[in-house]
Amino acid sequence: MSGLFWVITLFGLAVAVAMGAHLNDGYVLIVVAPWRLEVSLNLLLLALLAAFLVLHFILRAFFFAVSMPRQAQEYRKRRQRERSGVVFQDAVRLLFEGRFGQALKRAGEAYDAGRAPGLAALIAARAAQRLGDPMRQQAWLDKAKQQDARNEAASLMLEAEMHNEERRFDEALAALARLQGKLGRHIAALRLELRARQGLGDWDGVLKLLRQLAKRDALPEETVRTLSTKAHRANIERCASERDTLVTYLRALPADERVPELALAASRALTAVGADAEAQKLIEGVLDSGDDEAWQCSLIGIYGRLTGADPMSRIARAEAWLRQRPTHAELLLALGRMCVRQRLWGKAQSYLEASLSLDETQEGHLELARLCDQLERTEEANRHYRAAVSQEFVGK
Repeated sequence: MSGLFWVITLFGLAVAVAMGAHLNDGYVLIVVAPWRLEVSLNLLLLALLAAFLVLHFILRAFFFAVSMPRQAQEYRKRRQRERSGVVFQDAVRLLFEGRFGQALKRAGEAYDAGRAPGLAALIAARAAQRLGDPMRQQAWLDKAKQQDARNEAASLMLEAEMHNEERRFDEALAALARLQGKLGRHIAALRLELRARQGLGDWDGVLKLLRQLAKRDALPEETVRTLSTKAHRANIERCASERDTLVTYLRALPADERVPELALAASRALTAVGADAEAQKLIEGVLDSGDDEAWQCSLIGIYGRLTGADPMSRIARAEAWLRQRPTHAELLLALGRMCVRQRLWGKAQSYLEASLSLDETQEGHLELARLCDQLERTEEANRHYRAAVSQEFVGK
């Protein structure tokens, strides 16, 4: 419809011009001595219009001819940018495909073509690192830093990650320190630092980072718990030979980090340095929480072997637990041991026999055999000794 409208409009204009020209009988007199020229006004207007159009096309042709070298140059540059864009995309794709040699070559071509040279240099550095070429890796990293200040943070992150993979943890921390001085530390940087400090065995630093990451929900809870327990166990082993240092460290331990596995390691370390009172407080606190996982590890076994002041309070506490868990074989065994030390022979025997009825273990038979020896029940003691030996073979 729009095309038809314009056709009709043009026809209308043509008719109007024709009618106007027909009605116009004016003329123009041009005198240039000694010549005299008389021309109709319509012809003069057509001549001027034709002259204008010819001049216009001449000038257009002239400027087009003059601009052709520049347009050709722009065309070549445009084509080069398009080709460099394809090369850059190939470099990224090849890097993710694991074809590092070709990725390095393509990234070098993109860098030479000026297509995102900083990013191309980073891709080349990663490809060189995957190829095990540290010389080219460092050269490309240096080029990436020189290209654009905006790429410096990305360069430092990549450098730290590659140093971690190569187990050069000191250099990874140095790169992250430079990054922190410029942009601070974000979650990805904290994760890289966590890995580096694990590699260096800086467990205090690991715990600090884990708490920061946990506040930001940047790590799964299970991962935080596992790494936190590992770090605390390493610190406990480090100060296990110094009683005061160990006790101070464990007292400062946050309650939410006292998982059963860690409590078990801490209790063993405390008993090894004679800090049974501290071990007792720790075990009681964990077992009172009612955590089934705590009752599945050997905490109650350690509790049954504790010595020191107020043994009857330990027996009373264990008997209170027994009312909640009457079929816990290890708890019954621990109660039997504690009663033996207090010469409560009848209670000791009943607890040990109840433990064996639930779970026939070598330790249970040995404890009952020793009790029978003390009561001069030799035949019964020998029977339990033989049962303990047979349990040892069954265990193997």
